[in-house]
Amino acid sequence: MKLVLIGCPGAGKGTQAKMLSKKFDIAHISTGDLLREQIKNGTELGKKVQQIMEEGGLVSDDIVSAMLAERIQADDCKKGYILDGYPRNVEQAEGLYDIVGDLDKVICYEVEDKVIVDRMVGRRSCPNCGKMYHISYNPPKTEGVCDECGTALIQRKDDNEETVVNRLKVYHETTAPVIDYYEKKGILLRTNGVGDINEIFENVCKALEGIK
Repeated sequence: MKLVLIGCPGAGKGTQAKMLSKKFDIAHISTGDLLREQIKNGTELGKKVQQIMEEGGLVSDDIVSAMLAERIQADDCKKGYILDGYPRNVEQAEGLYDIVGDLDKVICYEVEDKVIVDRMVGRRSCPNCGKMYHISYNPPKTEGVCDECGTALIQRKDDNEETVVNRLKVYHETTAPVIDYYEKKGILLRTNGVGDINEIFENVCKALEGIK
C-alpha cells in the first residue's frame, strides 16, 4: 500500500501517519523528519535546511526528491509506505510517479487556518524523547516539563505565529493545487482533520478497506 497524506502544517498528518503505519505495517516517511535528520547531523545541507525552515520557506525539490528516492529503498518500505509532507506542489506530484509509481490513495486532512495557528503556536516538544504537548489541549502534568523523562520542553523556532502564518500562505499557494491534481485522478480522500484523533483515524481506515 502506497499512501500520501496532504494537509497544511499542523493538520495532524504526522500523528495519523504513525497510527496508519502501525495498523498496516508500512513505513512512515516524513520529509520533515528526513530534513531534520540532516540538521541534527550538522551537515552542510542541514545548515542550509535549518535556515530555510526557520524562515518558514520550503526546501528545493531536488533535495527532497533525492532523499525520498533513497529512503524508499530501505527494507521497511517493501510492504509499502506513507509519504507525509510530499509532494507539496504540482511539479513534485507530477514527478512522484517516476520515484514511487502508482499511488493507492491520497488522504487530505482539512483544517481551518485559525485552528492551525492555535495548534502550532501552543505546541511544545521534548528534545529528549520526542513526546509532544500543547499548552492548552494536552499540557504536561508539570508546566514546561516532560511527563515521560523530566526533560525541559521546548518550542520549535518555526512554531511562532508569524512563521506559521507565512507557512500557511505558502501552503495555499503551492500545495493546495496538489489536492485538485489528485482529485482529478480519482484517488483523493478528503477527511475532517478536526475532532477526536481516533475517530479521524477510524474514518480513514474504513475508506481504505480493500486496498492491499
